[in-house]
Amino acid sequence: MGIAAAMVFANLGSAYGTAKSGVGIASLAVIDSSRIFRGLMPVIMAGILGIYGIIISVVMHIFLVNGTYKQGYVGLASGLTVGLSSLASGLAIGVAGDAGVRAFAQTESVFVGLVLILIFAEAIALYGLIVAIILVTSG
Repeated sequence: MGIAAAMVFANLGSAYGTAKSGVGIASLAVIDSSRIFRGLMPVIMAGILGIYGIIISVVMHIFLVNGTYKQGYVGLASGLTVGLSSLASGLAIGVAGDAGVRAFAQTESVFVGLVLILIFAEAIALYGLIVAIILVTSG
């Protein structure tokens, strides 16, 4: 169940972040198509969230093979930790990415702020991944 939770929630966050930011990129393309390449930053960062789910799933598969009750709960907690933190991060990346890319279409000076906001939104999922790895390897 932990592996399934990690994969499902991490990919939900990744998909939402990609879709919501993609709408902003489409708006950016209408206003100034020369900025599309730099505007892809939120989509790239949202795609990383799915990779976090894969990483913890592989780590859980390696470390939790015996199948005791304790390891089952550790696996569930780890999967939910990385999955739900990736979902929250995907929601943040999607909303901030959409608004940020639309603002970037109008003025180039907001790009550094957009990147910083996206980094902090991505850090939410990274913290969940770190906690999940600590749980799995210590359990």
